[in-house]
Amino acid sequence: MIIVKSKSNVSIRLTHERWEHIIDRHPEMVDQKEKILETVTTPEIIQEGDFDTLVALKFYPKTPLTNKHLAVIYKEVNEIDGFILTAYFTNRPREGRKVLWKL
Repeated sequence: MIIVKSKSNVSIRLTHERWEHIIDRHPEMVDQKEKILETVTTPEIIQEGDFDTLVALKFYPKTPLTNKHLAVIYKEVNEIDGFILTAYFTNRPREGRKVLWKL
């Protein structure tokens, strides 16, 4: 398990089970663990997700799929604990989602 701090200084866990889920559902993420952690700690945008989740986004000019935004879906359970649910590359932040924070 790896723990990093979110923009709001909450400890966010990436468990082995969640990592396996990410690379199983999104095989292009296999070598992208550092980018996932970096996106949680230093996002460019944080949007409101579904079911009380947050979406951290960061643009990367070079990915396995060309230039893309990395979206990391995570949940802050309380002021000190949270966890990553999934992560994937996308063309742009999803329109219509409320922006909670922007660089």
